[in-house]
Amino acid sequence: MAKRLATDRVLLFVSVVLFGAGLLMLWSASQPFSETGARVSGEAIMARQLFWAVLGVAAMLASLRFDYRILRSRSVAFSILSVAMVLLLGALASPSVNEANRWIRLGGVSFQPSEFAKLAVVIFLASEFERRASALSSLRDLLAPICGVGVVAVLVYLEPDFGSSLHIVLVASALAFLAGVPFRFFVMGGALALPAVGIGIASASYRLDRVFAFLDPWAQRQGTAYQLIQSTIAVGSGGPFGRGFMKGEQKTSFLPYPYSDFIFGVVGEELGFIGAVIVVGLFLAFLWRGLRTAQLAPDLFGRLLAAGLSMTIVSQAFINMSVVLGLSPTKGIPLPFFSAGGTSLVLCLLSVGLVLNVSQHTD
Repeated sequence: MAKRLATDRVLLFVSVVLFGAGLLMLWSASQPFSETGARVSGEAIMARQLFWAVLGVAAMLASLRFDYRILRSRSVAFSILSVAMVLLLGALASPSVNEANRWIRLGGVSFQPSEFAKLAVVIFLASEFERRASALSSLRDLLAPICGVGVVAVLVYLEPDFGSSLHIVLVASALAFLAGVPFRFFVMGGALALPAVGIGIASASYRLDRVFAFLDPWAQRQGTAYQLIQSTIAVGSGGPFGRGFMKGEQKTSFLPYPYSDFIFGVVGEELGFIGAVIVVGLFLAFLWRGLRTAQLAPDLFGRLLAAGLSMTIVSQAFINMSVVLGLSPTKGIPLPFFSAGGTSLVLCLLSVGLVLNVSQHTD
């Protein structure tokens, strides 16, 4: 019978370090905007992030105070997924920002439903796969999970947010693998997904431009590849030990969005190769403890919940870092804990709380 244990202190420590380091690096990355008279000041960026940080810590603490198995109920899991779908529809109906409908704005506060959708998909799949554990070899019994994830992925794609849509599908596929879905379904899914991805890229000229810029960045160094080139210059100029905290130069005039999608470039320049490796190591340690928590969980739902949330955070981190380092085409995916963005921070901390919740139980 399951019993309550102490929270995984290593996982908690790693999470706190990532959270604290993220706030410090965001402070450094946003300071040039205080000095140049930009439309959004560095003080405003930090004030918003600190506001969301307080909400995120409250969400994390709240998620530690109940039994995570409440979420395994099909009605609860489906309700959470339904809320995510409604919020995504609300974003699509909201006024566009930079030709995208990714946010719901209420007064001076904005919310990005696609971040909540990632959490909702993990909870929904963990519940469905546990309930269908003995019938995962039947395509008919997999239709509900496939349709649920498919609807969310399509709504996110329509925002448009192709990168997050692919991320949701990849995490869902990883959860299906861990749940024991037969390999033949992955072959079938891959055969359908590859043409769909190709069509998705070809359907928007800016996505094609990003792919070509990734393949030959110097051919478009003043165009689509400008961000990619400046981010790699920022990382490379840091050398082994970096220029020093707050002393980066690329963020002042050259590196676009140093406080959001390209903040890892600031990490590389100011903290150097050693600092960047430490950040990568922290995310790997987070994944290790998250998967360890999943392995020790007393039920399949807990295993899939802990593994899914851990993989969501870490895979998003590595996608972001691969973009900054020029290892994949540019995508608008933030670096968890580091990038400016309230929704991402709150949902990351809430996810951490749920993984820690699972760590408090064992057989």
